[in-house]
Amino acid sequence: MGPGFCGRVALHELDKGLTLSRSHWGGPMSAVRTDRMAARTPDGSRMLFAVQVAGRGRMVQRDRFVELAAGSGILIEASSPSKWVSQTETRWLTLRFSREQLLLRDVEITEACARRMDPAAPAMQMLAAYLGQLFEVAGGLTAPQRLDAGRAAIDLLAMALRGVVPSVPGCDGSRVLLDMMRRYVRAHSADPCLRVEELARRHNVSVSHVYTLFERIGTTPGAYLREQRLLAAQVMLSDPRCARLATPDIASVVGFVERRTFERAFRRQYGMTPGDWRRQHCHSGSAPPAVREEVSLRDDANER
Repeated sequence: MGPGFCGRVALHELDKGLTLSRSHWGGPMSAVRTDRMAARTPDGSRMLFAVQVAGRGRMVQRDRFVELAAGSGILIEASSPSKWVSQTETRWLTLRFSREQLLLRDVEITEACARRMDPAAPAMQMLAAYLGQLFEVAGGLTAPQRLDAGRAAIDLLAMALRGVVPSVPGCDGSRVLLDMMRRYVRAHSADPCLRVEELARRHNVSVSHVYTLFERIGTTPGAYLREQRLLAAQVMLSDPRCARLATPDIASVVGFVERRTFERAFRRQYGMTPGDWRRQHCHSGSAPPAVREEVSLRDDANER
């Protein structure tokens, strides 16, 4: 760093280990992460995704040399040696997260590191715009909203990275996209307005492609959403802490607008009414974890 160098960093914590920062470096600089420094990284799974908002720079990691300009993105491993050099004033948005949060195979993540993401690519433009907007509003969000927004950012990153990951044996981009959609449905099943159109819009694909992906596990987006809502209702009906909640209230909490629609769907799925289920299971409270595990195993079996 040269004489008179100055910099500023502001940071929002979205969740434990998940942060979004904005930095401004006032002049030429060079930053080196040596082998020794990388080996001492407290969390070896720590990843950084940086968007260069302004300026120009160069990054070297894993023997890959990358030229970066405004709008470019790059994925970086904190546990690998690296060097970054800039001759200009620069501004960055940086998302920090754990490797396991990114829904890509380990080999795909490694291959995606230290590769320039084209600022003209639609997925990169969407991701950069989202991170910029999230930084502006994060301070006014509740903790659950920050967590949802952070997870959405990682989902968008996974989408964008699929465009820069070289062909990897056994790589199935459709499987990754389907996993992202299923996770999104599970996280937002209580929203009564969730529709297949929203899934398609959020994941930048057509509605017909969403249906095609869910056909791989023998269902439709609507049926999968309904199953997740019924699972949530089953958990609540089995929980003594929810005993005072009436059936219509539980239906509303899990995302059903009409009580009769909920009751018909519940009977069709489980062969009994919500009230009968509650009478048989609410006393123990032990059913929900087992039910969730069975469904997870069934889903995995269908995919195989």
